[in-house]
Amino acid sequence: MPAKTQQLQIRVTPQQKAALKRQARAAGCDMSSYVLSRLMPAGADRFAAILRSLRSEDDQRFALAELNDFLASIPRTDFTEAVADASASGLSPYLQNYVAAMVEQAAASKELPPPPWVRDIRPLDVPHFVTPLKDLRMHLLQSSPVPFKRRNIFVDSGVGARV
Repeated sequence: MPAKTQQLQIRVTPQQKAALKRQARAAGCDMSSYVLSRLMPAGADRFAAILRSLRSEDDQRFALAELNDFLASIPRTDFTEAVADASASGLSPYLQNYVAAMVEQAAASKELPPPPWVRDIRPLDVPHFVTPLKDLRMHLLQSSPVPFKRRNIFVDSGVGARV
């Protein structure tokens, strides 16, 4: 975690301050760390970091694998907050759709609604198959998870699976 070099002051009542102190103590944190963890959850930070790495890496497979692991492992209780804010700007339309499909599939598996930002990403105009082998296209058309199909991306498996 980067060093804290700035201050932020908020005004609270004595009762609110006492309640925050109790909650921070119960969580095993100092008050500053506790308040920050509630306002900026670690899951949201990790999700944002993965999206940044998708923008900067030459080979996005590793970042997509990390996103897969993150979405598969994040608890249902933390999911909505973690993926609520996503900036897909700077990503190719393919990667924007791939990320959106992964998030949609993870939301469905956790029986949660997907975040609103996924609706803003327009599906691909041309189908994208993850393999150039034409003999596998029929299999991919049948086996791709629905969120990927809706986005015109055809893969062999979705979130939580490794190929």
